[in-house]
Amino acid sequence: MLTDGARADSVPNLEIETGEIVGAGHASTTGRFDDEQLFYLQSRGIPADIARRLVIRGFFAEIISKLKNEEIEERLMNRIESELSRVGE
Repeated sequence: MLTDGARADSVPNLEIETGEIVGAGHASTTGRFDDEQLFYLQSRGIPADIARRLVIRGFFAEIISKLKNEEIEERLMNRIESELSRVGE
């Protein structure tokens, strides 16, 4: 979670629009940052707020890069940057 006191409600949804699916499943997960990643970055002189943003960017970049569509990847990362810039305002 990005800030103290933040709350997340996970509601996984699976929509199957054909009766041809034999088996399907879904899952959802929510968690806090890895304190070791934050500690490492801070031990290198990076302030906590910037370190947290770097961890978030890395998390999303790993997922978004799998899309293999540069235009969509760029739009998503720009949106994430926009949201991150608002954290802590």
